Amino acid sequence: MVGKQLVVRLVLAISVLSSLLLITSAQSQTCSNHTFTENRVFATCRDLPHLSSYLHWTYDQASGKLDIAFRHSGISDTDRWVSWAINPNGDLTSSMIGAQALVAISQSGGAPTVHTSSIQGYSTQLAEGTISYPHSGLTATRQNNEITIYATLTLPNNTASLVHLWNDGSLSGSTPQSHSMSNVQSKESLDLLSGASQAGSSGGSLRRRRNVHGILNAMSWGTLMPLGAIIARYLKVFKSADPAWFYLHVTCQTSAYIVGVAGWGTGLKLGSDSVGVTYDTHRALGITLFCLGTLQVFALLLRPNKDHKIRIYWNFYHYAIGYATIIISIINIFKGFDALEVSVGDRYNDWKHAYIGIIAALGGIAVLLEAYTWFIVLKRKKSANKTAHGINGTNGVNGYGSSAQHV
Repeated sequence: MVGKQLVVRLVLAISVLSSLLLITSAQSQTCSNHTFTENRVFATCRDLPHLSSYLHWTYDQASGKLDIAFRHSGISDTDRWVSWAINPNGDLTSSMIGAQALVAISQSGGAPTVHTSSIQGYSTQLAEGTISYPHSGLTATRQNNEITIYATLTLPNNTASLVHLWNDGSLSGSTPQSHSMSNVQSKESLDLLSGASQAGSSGGSLRRRRNVHGILNAMSWGTLMPLGAIIARYLKVFKSADPAWFYLHVTCQTSAYIVGVAGWGTGLKLGSDSVGVTYDTHRALGITLFCLGTLQVFALLLRPNKDHKIRIYWNFYHYAIGYATIIISIINIFKGFDALEVSVGDRYNDWKHAYIGIIAALGGIAVLLEAYTWFIVLKRKKSANKTAHGINGTNGVNGYGSSAQHV
């Protein structure tokens, strides 16, 4: 019995130890313990913050000689391009323009072809061309799901740091296509001597402003605006809610417009700061919403009295513009969710699902109130008919054979 317990404990201990070793091994898959083939050795390496990539290098500042190995792992597609580049202008904001790139193209999962490309615009297809840095030993390999680019570059004398960027994308035949617009943060300033790096200063700020932009618009155009319409459509049926429903409606719509304009303004600023990143449909719908919302504000200021002869036309205009604004705003919010970068991760789905829940709740409330208000209206109409019938009698006269007197 004792021997059996000892065996069980030994097995448990081995299992725990194996699990710890596996966890430790998984956590230690960094650039520092990677072994290259052909006995290649590099003095320094860095785990890059985006796209499962690593940079290894050896640098001699006196001669400007830079030996690099750029590794990009996690590639599941058989046809893919991978690129690593240096921007000689040292500009992190628009680092893509003027970048001098090393490009590897892997087709059918085979050995990659590699060439250089000087990037002159955001719509580049990374065509083969000369770069401003003398280079040699340009090769590329693919092992399983990892592509590695090797090269030796000669930098200007006394270079201590550089701005580098990296990315990947799909192929059309053998021609590189644009990378995902979600992958715009894979760039940084790198100190070649110390290995220290500095990400683009606008990266985190841009992401925060994008999140703020989404929250402002989802809460204003996408939530307060539909809520205000529900209040106006259904609460006014209840006599006890008059005139409170009107003031609630105005408060909701005015708040939605003010917050929405703030969200619209942040969107315009994001568009100007995100050079090369365009969402034409999202932008056009946003501008349309601003114009429709502004028209509604003027409609409120120019609202005629209830007994005015043009009030019926004003009502039609107000309803049409209001419902159009709500429909377009919901569509554009989902366009905005699609524009969120992949780095948001699980929060993207959480936010999208939360908003779907809000819209579903508002829709459910609207359906219930629609049925209930119709019930009240029909009940009132029936009661009014009974009252009129009781006064006028069956033939339009009172019980004494004479017409009813009208007060």
